[in-house]
Amino acid sequence: MKRILVLFLALFILVIGACTTNSSQPPKALQNPQTEIASSPGESSVSVTPTSLVTETINAPTQSSSTEKDLILSTTTSTQDSGLLDVLIPLFEQQSGYKVKVIAVGTGQALKMGAEGNADVLLVHAPSSEVAFMQEGNGKDRALVMHNDFIIVGPASDPAGIKGKSALDAFKAIFDSKANFISRGDDSGTHKMELSMWKKITLDPKGQPWYIETGQGMGASLTVASEKGAYILTDRGTYLANQKNLNLVILVEGDKPLLNVYHVITVNPEKWPKVNYEGALAFLKFLTAPETQQVIAKFGVEKYGQALFFADADKTDADLGVP
Repeated sequence: MKRILVLFLALFILVIGACTTNSSQPPKALQNPQTEIASSPGESSVSVTPTSLVTETINAPTQSSSTEKDLILSTTTSTQDSGLLDVLIPLFEQQSGYKVKVIAVGTGQALKMGAEGNADVLLVHAPSSEVAFMQEGNGKDRALVMHNDFIIVGPASDPAGIKGKSALDAFKAIFDSKANFISRGDDSGTHKMELSMWKKITLDPKGQPWYIETGQGMGASLTVASEKGAYILTDRGTYLANQKNLNLVILVEGDKPLLNVYHVITVNPEKWPKVNYEGALAFLKFLTAPETQQVIAKFGVEKYGQALFFADADKTDADLGVP
């Protein structure tokens, strides 16, 4: 009996020892938990731990995101209200692959958006303000695109008698007659031009009951002028595009101070690194390309019997007498 107990005890000790030895050495698969990634034939494989493989997948650079193909264009309302952008933007998107988000505001607001890095490219028409924008380092490139002209329109009855006068004489006659005048009042290029006229004749209509500020775009302001039988300064393109809905006629036109010049400006990526400069430059080159310039020159001819804009990419600012 004792002998049996001794043999049983010895067997028990041997079993315990074997288990202890195996537990101290983990299985081969767990000793070096690496995944081998096979290389091309003839090359050695590379071992990467599962943890590092996941980490590298998360941190690896991704393909260009769709947002890199988005382009924010801040522009004056006249380019939109005239219908020009409805023609140009689809052409650019088709040719370039970019998706353009158009923000149509007054030129002053458009320049402010650029100065704050909230737009990639600008299409504006206030040369003096544009020059200041560039001098402050807000813009990278600036190119001449086109021009049309400002005109003064009003009711056919012409209560202030401005028909055929120069622009400055017309503004003085409106002031003296106290005839209703609609101002955009939105710091747009058109508003800036209007204010420069009052300044040149040293008269300030602000606060007068006949001087009405809308704070709206060109199309909406023309509608207000039509409803009130008032005078208004407008770009020719927007007027012609909306003429059939307005009770307004052209009374003053062709005066040199009424030239309306448009430039395209890329926002400076050195100041705002997150702007889409590549897309902005592509848009600038598109607008100034000969093919696009032909589209601009022909815009409006079929529908209105005359061009709404004149293509100027082959000219200089000096040719047009602007800064």
